[in-house]
Amino acid sequence: MLYTIGDAAKELGIPASALRYYDKEGLLPHMNRSGSGIRMFTEDDFEWVRFIERLKCAGMPIKEIKRYIDLYEQGDATLGDRRALIYDRRDAVKQELERLQETLDFITYKCWYYDKALELGSEDAVKAIPLEELPPDIRAIKELCGIVRY
Repeated sequence: MLYTIGDAAKELGIPASALRYYDKEGLLPHMNRSGSGIRMFTEDDFEWVRFIERLKCAGMPIKEIKRYIDLYEQGDATLGDRRALIYDRRDAVKQELERLQETLDFITYKCWYYDKALELGSEDAVKAIPLEELPPDIRAIKELCGIVRY
C-alpha cells in the first residue's frame, strides 16, 4: 500500500515538512514517487523514518545519519563502519544518561530538601541536620553531587 506524505506524517506522528527535509537531505534513498512526482510512502519507508527518528533522538546529527545511510547503501562491505557509528552513538547516549542521572539525583535531593524545609519550618533546620542523620539515599546524593550547604 502507498501513502501520501500527509498520510505518512499522520501515521508517523511527525510533520510532513520533516519528511520533505529527510527526502531532500537524501535520508530516504528509496522514495517512491507518483507519475506527477508526488512522494509516496510504503510501510518499509515508515520503518526507515522511525529508524532515522531514533538516531535523531539519540543525538546523531543529520550529517552523520546521512553518512550511515550512504554506508548502508554500499552494502556489507561497510558493516564495520556502520557498526562503529552505532557503537559511537551508543557510547554518547550512555554518557548523556549518566549526566541526566546526576541531574535527576540533584533534583531528587532538592525535592527532599524543600519537603523537609517545609516540614521543619525553615531551611536552617534542614541545614542543621547532621550528615549521618540524613536518609541514606539523600546522603549518597549529597556526597555524589558535592552538595555542602544547599
